[in-house]
Amino acid sequence: MKEIMIPAVIAKTQEELDDILFKIKDSAQLLQLDIMDGKFVPNHSLDFDFRLPAGKYKFEAHLMVQEPEKWMEENWEKVDVIIAHFEAVGSPTEIIESVKSRGKKIAFALNPETEVDQIRDYLNDIDQVLIMTVHPGFYGSKFLPETMGKIGMLRKLRPELDIEVDGGIKPDTIAQAYNAGANMFVSGSYLIRSDDIKGRIDILKSKINTLPNEEDRE
Repeated sequence: MKEIMIPAVIAKTQEELDDILFKIKDSAQLLQLDIMDGKFVPNHSLDFDFRLPAGKYKFEAHLMVQEPEKWMEENWEKVDVIIAHFEAVGSPTEIIESVKSRGKKIAFALNPETEVDQIRDYLNDIDQVLIMTVHPGFYGSKFLPETMGKIGMLRKLRPELDIEVDGGIKPDTIAQAYNAGANMFVSGSYLIRSDDIKGRIDILKSKINTLPNEEDRE
């Protein structure tokens, strides 16, 4: 299973979004858009009718909003993957079917306090799971190593699942997430606040390239 590094984008204006996308340039193929409504989390990001460059990147929308279904209905064409926080979803089955009927991928995100058992019944119907390794809403939040157990549990329940981690992913934490079973790594402040995003992605990759392959991990 391929390991993927994903820059996380927080922006409050179109100008700020454009500046970040220009800064990322060709450093990554998949970007995470952090959508925040100031209600589900105490911050705002991309809660306006933003524009994205066509064909340059693939985008996943991390919906940190109270009504992920509403956002999806209005904006699904902009992105390739919808990541809805399970804590905010009204009907898991309905949003899975609705997203898939539009030809998009669907994922559930779990806050640090949310247990894997809550999504166990849906694991065969979704494309990936995002484990929050911080309390969501801001760049630079503290990494929570106690969330690693959920990654291992998911990997045992569905070995081929794409498992994404988001929050506090830096050179000193990425090995923990990789060893736990994650294969997709979202990094916000460590990448976006750097003047050399590609160089920092290479550093993250080098940290896991020296570790055992997935089949060798326990």
